[in-house]
Amino acid sequence: MSRCTSVRSVSIRLTAERWQHIVESHPEMASMRREVVRTIELPEQVQRGDYGELLAFRWMPATPLGPKHLVAVYREINSLDGFVVTAYLTSRPSRRREIVWRP
Repeated sequence: MSRCTSVRSVSIRLTAERWQHIVESHPEMASMRREVVRTIELPEQVQRGDYGELLAFRWMPATPLGPKHLVAVYREINSLDGFVVTAYLTSRPSRRREIVWRP
């Protein structure tokens, strides 16, 4: 299990079960576990999801699919604990979602 800290200072867990889910759904992510953690810790922006989750975005100039944004989706359960839901690559952040954090 990996742990990192979100921009709101919440400890976020990336469990083996969640990592397995990510890799099964998005095999191109298999070598990017460390980058998922870094995206939560050092995002370029965080958007609000549809069901209370948060989406952290970070530009990756080199991925197995070429230049893409890495999206790490996580949920903060309370002010001390949270967990990664999933992660994937996308061409650009959503333009319809609310941005809740930007440096």
